[in-house]
Amino acid sequence: MRLRYLLSVLWLLCALDVRAAETYVFKFATLAPTGSTWMNIIDDWARQVENDSHGRLTFKMYPGGVAGDETDVLRKIRFGQFHGGAFTGYGIGHVYSQARVLEMPFLFRNIAEIDHVRRHVMPAIESGFRGNGYELLGWMEVGFVHFFSRTPIRNLDDLRQRRIWLWQGDPLGQAFFDATQIAPVPLSITDVYTSLSTGMIDTVYSTPLGTIAMQWHNKTAYVTDIPMANGIGALIVTQKFYNNLPKDLQRLLKSTGRAAGERLVAATRADNAKSIRVLKQHGLQFMMQEKDVDPVELLRIRDQAAQALATSGYIPQPVFDRVRVLLDDYRRKKPGSDP
Repeated sequence: MRLRYLLSVLWLLCALDVRAAETYVFKFATLAPTGSTWMNIIDDWARQVENDSHGRLTFKMYPGGVAGDETDVLRKIRFGQFHGGAFTGYGIGHVYSQARVLEMPFLFRNIAEIDHVRRHVMPAIESGFRGNGYELLGWMEVGFVHFFSRTPIRNLDDLRQRRIWLWQGDPLGQAFFDATQIAPVPLSITDVYTSLSTGMIDTVYSTPLGTIAMQWHNKTAYVTDIPMANGIGALIVTQKFYNNLPKDLQRLLKSTGRAAGERLVAATRADNAKSIRVLKQHGLQFMMQEKDVDPVELLRIRDQAAQALATSGYIPQPVFDRVRVLLDDYRRKKPGSDP
């Protein structure tokens, strides 16, 4: 009996040793170009994971959209070609659409409001990803999104006259344009630069940093000073790949991913501020300021878009209502801030 027990323990120890000695390759895709802020920090994260795991967990990177648009990447993930990646709100919407409540148009006024709401809703977002087969490793931001155009945009009526790109298949973007009474031009993000060059579109929406990274600033001359929304991002991995890792590598991937996300948020905010200065130096003119729009009209657009998304089930009304309550409560307690 004692011999059988010792043999069982020995077998278990051997099995653990073999599992600890296994190596794993995390196939990771993103639209972020090589050399961009996002990609530099993601590369640092990958090197840290490889070093801290003593080579047991490594990354194979597919940056710059070489794996296709975010919907292409997610499809390839389902087929097992990739295990995860860094996604913008567009891709996140195909995994857990409720998280995109943080991208609702004309919702946030500043970074402090974003951080306040995010702290309260993040547990539900993490749970939502997990319930849809993914582990949220790190939360990121794209930053405040503006319109960039070849022709002046002084107000909403000017905006309605433009040929504006819509990220093809994006329900949130479509809801915004419907509420604003705009008929956009749906295109994959990989077709935007060419379409700006040919005149198929004359207006795009992006962050200052994203516009420079994609070289769209070379094809536009005007920027709306008022941001449309705050773009989100996430580092995610499939539950299948994550659960197959030994517990110590799961902990390593999660802790370092969270730290990488925090670095990405800070760096993206700093780089977007720098990018605004670069765009001005490049000659782009900022237009459509707060004085040029009716705030009541902006709230109408926001609420109409929210209603449409709730009706479709993309972002249920209670999710939006909770964020509204969090914001109203924060603004009441913040001196000098209107609810």
